[in-house]
Amino acid sequence: MMKRSPGFSLIELIVVVAIIAILTMIAYPSYLNYIKKTRRAEGIALINKVMQAEERYFVNSSPPTYTTQLTDIGFSVDSDLPTENGYYQINAEVCGDDEIDDCVNIVATAVGGQATDGNLEYNSRGEKKWAGNSGWDWH
Repeated sequence: MMKRSPGFSLIELIVVVAIIAILTMIAYPSYLNYIKKTRRAEGIALINKVMQAEERYFVNSSPPTYTTQLTDIGFSVDSDLPTENGYYQINAEVCGDDEIDDCVNIVATAVGGQATDGNLEYNSRGEKKWAGNSGWDWH
């Protein structure tokens, strides 16, 4: 009679590795999507902060106007203001063919590992865009 040694057989080990591989194939894309959403939320938070500063500037200036210079509204740089982790750079620009006293557009340009996700925009009329599409609905 053959004595069986303790431990796992090769077949059992292969089955466990296959199960782990299948679970990883399912979970990893969801994880990447979650990471992009988290980074996008960071960009949106800074856009909102810049827009609030723009609105205060508009109310306190005479005549009322917005600015494209971020240092005018209390930030350390005039343009390309990075988010905390550097996945977006924030800029203020005039909306389309309008004048700066009519509308300002805050643009968060996706950079680095976030570049494939698309840019975020928010203007003083309340219009939001993500990757060129209307709104920030990304759920």
